[in-house]
Order: sequence, then C-alpha cells, then structure tokens
Amino acid sequence: MSIVTRHGDGGETGLLYGGRVPKDDLHTEAYGALDEAISALGLARALCADPARAQRILDLQRDLFTVGAELATAADQRDRLERHFVTVTASMVEALDAEVASLEERVSLPNGFVIPGGDPVAAAIDLGRSMVRRAERRAVSLQRAGQVPNPEVLRYLNRCSDLLFMLAREAEGTALVAK
Repeated sequence: MSIVTRHGDGGETGLLYGGRVPKDDLHTEAYGALDEAISALGLARALCADPARAQRILDLQRDLFTVGAELATAADQRDRLERHFVTVTASMVEALDAEVASLEERVSLPNGFVIPGGDPVAAAIDLGRSMVRRAERRAVSLQRAGQVPNPEVLRYLNRCSDLLFMLAREAEGTALVAK
C-alpha cells in the first residue's frame, strides 16, 4: 500500500466518513490547522527532557486527534463517528480547566506580553498554542456553517490553548516579557 493515492491531485480530499471536499473546505482548514499544532507539539515533546511534561504533551496530542476526528466528519455522519471513536466530552474540558488552575497556583503569570523563545521546549509549545488558536478560529467558522454539532469541541480548543500557554510558561521558568 502506498501513501500516494492521486485522489487529491485535483484539489479535493475525503472526509473521515466519506464525501469529497475541496482542500480549502472549512473542514480541511480546521483539521489541517490542528494537524499543524499536533506536529508542533511533537517538536516540543522531542525537545523535552522532563518525562512528565513530555507525557503530558503526548496526551494532549492524542486528545487533539480526537478533536480532529470531529472536525474531519460531516455533521450528517456524526452517528458513525460516535460508533467508532471517542468524542470530545465536557469532562475533557473540565480536566483542562483543573490543570490550568493547578499551573496557575505554581507558575507566575507574566506582567506583559510574552515573547516566545526563552526556551526551545516552551517555544515549540507556544507554536503549538498559536496553531490551536488558528484551529479554533477555523472550527468557529465550521460551527457557524452547522458542521460542528458538539459544543465541547470549541470549548476544548479554547481551554487547550490556555493550558498550552501555561505549560510553556512552566517550561520557560522565567518568561521574557515585552515592555
């Protein structure tokens, strides 16, 4: 089996449960941005010397694949998605909330805008965070088109970027702050 299918040569791709859409469709824009974020987090994990932090990043990458599956599924195919995969739940969002709160107790927030790059791991996490934000914006467009029936998807993306911000600050230790 080859990775080359030639099915996308005309500028179309397939959604998770069938149907061809243009490669710049709202679905592909949303899950494509998420794919970029997952890759950036892979870089962060590869750079990370802290096993617990690396595991947390891996867990987030796995959860983002769950989000991506929802974004790659047409609304009228959601029942098929639910039969085969875990979907984003309120408890997943609540877990992110709890983790952000825990980090806020241990990590001082900067007094200004953060300039990413104070640490390679933190910089890669910040890159992933900005890509999650883009995925969130694309998911909002997809939701407005009636293609994201699960409100937890947007909530998850919003909280995930908050968590990534805090994970980057934790990795950085002392953030560089723009004056």
